[in-house]
Amino acid sequence: MSVHRAPADPRLTTLAPQQEADLDHEALFRRVLLAGVDLAGHEADLVEFEQCRFERGSLAAAVLDQPRFTDCVVEHSDWANAKLTKPALLRTRLTSVRMTGAQCSAGTLRDVSFDACRADLAAFRFATFAHVRFTGCNLTGADFTGADLRRAEFVSCDLTGAQFSNANCAGALLTDCDLSGIGGVTSLAGATVAAGDLVALAHTFARALGITVASEVPAAGPRTRARPASG
Repeated sequence: MSVHRAPADPRLTTLAPQQEADLDHEALFRRVLLAGVDLAGHEADLVEFEQCRFERGSLAAAVLDQPRFTDCVVEHSDWANAKLTKPALLRTRLTSVRMTGAQCSAGTLRDVSFDACRADLAAFRFATFAHVRFTGCNLTGADFTGADLRRAEFVSCDLTGAQFSNANCAGALLTDCDLSGIGGVTSLAGATVAAGDLVALAHTFARALGITVASEVPAAGPRTRARPASG
């Protein structure tokens, strides 16, 4: 069974404000404050952010191949429709980040926290999660196909219609979440789910198994006792 613990906090030191930035291939950003910096639509490979803070900036629709975020804080920013291929996030905290439609496919996330983020329709396909916690996030329609979620935790999240097909959820924790209509429900085998979340999950299980849930079961008619044959 996976051992859960809270994600480790980012290790930040004194940061130098940087008003503008260009995402060149293999660019390195270290110990900088990127406040209000617009990087929307930029394309680059192997970009590294180390001990950086992003505030009210944008990576919307950016296309980054193998980006790396280490000891970073991202707050009130827009990452909608960003395409991050094989990203690596280590000791990173995202708070109130808009990630609608963002793609973080085949990535590695370790000691990462998502707080009050809007990540509806986001894709985390085949990503590996280690000590990752989603708290109060909108994850409706999010795609976790093939992801390793054994050390992931979801707290007070809306997972309506999220996809978990072929995910490894043995050891995952789900508390006070909306699990209505999730896909790949059988992949939740081995996860721990709060008792209060089981009602919606039971209906989803029933549909997956082809069971019809009726509000009322028709009452059986009166039984007729067979009469013995007369001699």
